[in-house]
This record gives sequence, C-alpha cells and structure tokens, in this order.
Amino acid sequence: AAFVLVPLLNGVWLSFFRWDGIGPREWAGLDNYREVVEGDTVVPAFGHAAVLVSFFAVLPILLALAIVAALARVPVRGMGVLRAILFLPQVVAPVVVGVSWIAILDIDGPVNSFLRRVGLGSVARAWLGDYTWALPAIGVVGTWATFGLCMVLFISGMHAIPRSLFEAARVDGAGPLREFATVTLPGIRNQVAVALTLTVLAGLRTFDLVYVTTKGGPGTETYVPSLVIYLRAFVTGQVGSAAAVAVVLTAVILVITLVITRVVETRERRR
Repeated sequence: AAFVLVPLLNGVWLSFFRWDGIGPREWAGLDNYREVVEGDTVVPAFGHAAVLVSFFAVLPILLALAIVAALARVPVRGMGVLRAILFLPQVVAPVVVGVSWIAILDIDGPVNSFLRRVGLGSVARAWLGDYTWALPAIGVVGTWATFGLCMVLFISGMHAIPRSLFEAARVDGAGPLREFATVTLPGIRNQVAVALTLTVLAGLRTFDLVYVTTKGGPGTETYVPSLVIYLRAFVTGQVGSAAAVAVVLTAVILVITLVITRVVETRERRR
C-alpha cells in the first residue's frame, strides 16, 4: 500500500493537472490524455516500444525454443556452466551494457571492422546514429540481453519433463518437430509464459539502455514511453503530461500481463 498503491494513485491524480513540479497546479481534466493520443511524440514512442518488444521478447523466445528443441534430442555436457554464461547479461548493469555496445557498434568498432574485412565496408555505418538502424540496433542489444534469461528458464523446464515422455514419442516414430510440439513445448509452457511476461515488460519499460546509447536520437527515432516520461517530468517541466503517459504505459503493461496469464490458465484447465 505504502510503496505501490499510494504512488500509483498519486500519479493518476497528477495526470489530471498541468504542473511544472514546483509552482501551483492547474486542473487540466482529460487534456493530458488527449495530448497523449493526438500528440506527435507519444504515439510514435509506443510504436518504437512495440518494435523493441519484437527484439526483446519474440526473437529471443523463438531462438531459445529452437535451441531447447535441439538440446532435447542431443544432450550437452557442462549444462551448469552454460547456464551461468547465458545468464551473465542479466547480472550486468544496463548502463554497463549500453556503454559496451556503444563501443561495439561505433563506426570504428568491432562490428564495422569485421564488415570491412569481409568486403562489406559499404554496409558499415554508425549504427546508433543512423535514422534507419538506430532502433533495430538497440533491439539487437535487447535480444542479446534477454536471450540468456529465456534459455535458462526453458532449460530448467525441459529438465523437469520425464525422459520417458521423450522416449515414448520416439518409439511412436515422432520426428524432431512433432516431439517438440507434443512433448517439449507443453512441458515448458509455464516457463514460456514467464519468459514472455518478463521480456515484454523489459521491452515496454526500457529506459536506461536507450538513454545511455542514443538519448532518443537521432531526432526522435528511438523515443520510447519511459524516455518521454523522463524528459517531460525532469527536463521540460510537464509533470502532469508525464504522469498521463505513465498511466497509459502502466495500463498497457497490465493488460498484456493479464492476457498472457489468462491464456496460460485457460490452456492449463483444458489439459
């Protein structure tokens, strides 16, 4: 109540005012929410967040599922060490991750140096400063950061599946795809739901990575909702407008979380 509900309700209340954070408040009603919908900054920022979700959630989960499907048929030694290596990005501060990838994606960084050495020098560019590629470049960093989390969750879930189920499927003549669809995927459904929830939230809420790498640039090409909230609340003195964006972002996150939870619960009941 003290650390979640009261600040949340206070944020909702502030969203109905025009306030610079210092002077008197002026009642704005739904004007702040109207500006969220009709403005030329917030809606594109949510669109950018949706693009990042595909990198933070969809791509890592698909890659992790593909690798887990292979591991189910070909056991790998040293799984404990592999888990630790894969989980390493989760324990590194996002600011450190951002600074590191700035150097990696620099015009003279390792990525562009490799492209030049293999004869693709024309492709090299300042990835984080390019109007077309800045957002996908941040997305690639997000994929690297969340892939390990998905892998660790899925490997743990796969180890909880009785080996007899895999053996029975193979005796029945199931190939790799059928075995994955009938044994592996149902067995790690809960882990997939957890991974999907965490990675979608990471994509929607991402701030530090964007702030460190591009600060929303070039132009507004990498503006995301959390960055818009920060800029309006602490840079331009639009606290009420920032609160409105925060409320909308919270509502979107809540709806997505409820949908994922409901889908998983419905399938569990059907089983």
